[in-house]
Amino acid sequence: MEPVNILDARNRLSQLITAATNGEDVVIAKRGRPVVRLVPIATGAVHTGVELASWLSAAPIESTRTTAELDVQIARERAAWD
Repeated sequence: MEPVNILDARNRLSQLITAATNGEDVVIAKRGRPVVRLVPIATGAVHTGVELASWLSAAPIESTRTTAELDVQIARERAAWD
């Protein structure tokens, strides 16, 4: 299946979920760039914190920003809420 843009995905979510559960490769794109893949969850699958921690260790999130830079960004965004 060709990538689906976000607006189309929102309008066709039920159809895309059915396609993914039937084994089709469903990719959602933003401005033409693939950003997410829709995949079915195995029946009866329960994910524990240990499994999640193991997955994060195997595929760490990379950031080029320092902790201080992230703190500044968070503070700015919180200030904007008020």
